[in-house]
Amino acid sequence: MAPSLKRAYRRRWWMAATAVLENLFFSAPLLGWGSLLLMLKSEGFYSSLCAAENATNSTRGEWPQWPSCDQQDETLTLAFTIGSFLLSASTMPLGLLMDRLGPRRLRLVGSAFFSMSCALQALASQNTQVLSPLIFLTLSLSGFGGICLTFTSLTLPNMFGNLRATIMAVMIGSYASSAITYPGIKLIYDAGVPFVAIMLAWAGLAGFIFLNCAFNWPSEPFLSPEEVDHAKETKCYKVPGDGFPMHTATEGQRLDPKLPSLEGGPGSLLPSAHLPKEPVSLRKCLCSPVFLWSLVTMGVTQLRVIFYMASMNKMLEAILTGGQEHETSEPGAEVAETVGFYSSTFGVLQLLCLVTCPLIGCVMDWRIKDCVDLRVEGAALRDTRDRAATKSPKPRDLRVQKITNAISAFSLTNLLLVGFSVTSLVRSLRLQLVTFVLHTMVRGFIHSACGGLYAAVFPAGYFGTLTGLQSFVSALVSLLQQPLFMAVLGPLHGDPFWVNLGLLLLSLLGFLLPAYLLYYRAQLCRDAACWPCPHQALCSPKPAV
Repeated sequence: MAPSLKRAYRRRWWMAATAVLENLFFSAPLLGWGSLLLMLKSEGFYSSLCAAENATNSTRGEWPQWPSCDQQDETLTLAFTIGSFLLSASTMPLGLLMDRLGPRRLRLVGSAFFSMSCALQALASQNTQVLSPLIFLTLSLSGFGGICLTFTSLTLPNMFGNLRATIMAVMIGSYASSAITYPGIKLIYDAGVPFVAIMLAWAGLAGFIFLNCAFNWPSEPFLSPEEVDHAKETKCYKVPGDGFPMHTATEGQRLDPKLPSLEGGPGSLLPSAHLPKEPVSLRKCLCSPVFLWSLVTMGVTQLRVIFYMASMNKMLEAILTGGQEHETSEPGAEVAETVGFYSSTFGVLQLLCLVTCPLIGCVMDWRIKDCVDLRVEGAALRDTRDRAATKSPKPRDLRVQKITNAISAFSLTNLLLVGFSVTSLVRSLRLQLVTFVLHTMVRGFIHSACGGLYAAVFPAGYFGTLTGLQSFVSALVSLLQQPLFMAVLGPLHGDPFWVNLGLLLLSLLGFLLPAYLLYYRAQLCRDAACWPCPHQALCSPKPAV
């Protein structure tokens, strides 16, 4: 049933278009937690934790009015924390599996899990007094299934050559924009459609993802343009010092004859005499300063973003009430209505990710077409004939340009993160609309920039493993948002100002990565200076990854 790589390449635009839609509606709806929280409270999930004297259980029209309290918020937010943790942490084992098994199997499993999570939410809503604990399982399945869809879609850009970073940014943008899903569902819910009907319909739609993957996604992984020689037969060798297999094509037909070959000959990326003999080991990539600083930047950013999503409703309540505690366990009707409006607005603004993420992709792709790998170009010219009379200008080094683009991308993202942290401190509802926009941009930019950096610096065969490990570490750091949220509900009496101030100071650590990349680029420039002329002796030392 699975198509060949050659046939999948011909369908790449269909696969990319459907992957964007699937990411938009199914990959990470948990990012729209504020709207889901309001629906779960309306359905009575964990309302039994609230004091009996506050329970009305009356009906207004057709909708029961369940009690609400801080204990309920804390428990439901814990379920969100677990689900969002799996949304990020699962990428580590998924990366290891995808580098070996390809994206097809993981995508099939992910669509099945997501469909199951929707069905279980529908079941739990039938008797929330008894089945409320199922929300932990449903959000966990939703997080794991969604990240399977997101992570596998990140391999598709490898089939688009020089547009790889831009297509990847679109994929990440559709993932980030999936926060609009629950706000959209809430509009349907408020229109009178039962929660159980919505969840069952959503589960059925997830089945189309399964069918689309079954008929259009190949079993083999998509290689990068630098590894585009997909072979009919491959041999497997191990990287010295690691246990991780690498695959190299031995014979076969390329998917696109216009793309360069890794083998020697006309149009090859590497001449036969200069093919790399020993690949970079995974251990070296994991211990490189670039990867370690990216862990710091991603961890800090993820904590800042996740905490804001978890505590956004409480922040809005604090602004509306002036930071004073409510006299009762239920906020006033006017406060609840305003919070619901801003929560829905936040979800709608997530669609901006579809616009902003390609912008950072364009930054990562800036002038890439005008660049060449001077190591390869210099060796090729030396091996062919003397070109001392050539008056062509010195070309840009591809590696240096990629790092320059990454510096610009991370610097811009960190500036937006600091701006977002500052505006979240100001007690102004209108200014929070700016905070929503900055939050959306930061969340989309950081993933696109990090993915582009890994693609530029590290071997493509390790992309899944490195991205998975980075997401796992970021997920561990983001778990700190739960004790921070409990501190907001407890000692801080619902006012998150001091937590936000601390996170603002912590977010300044994000500038350490572009600072190191400046140093790393200087190393590459010194290395590139050895390559421009084919008559010069080639430099053997290379900067550490």
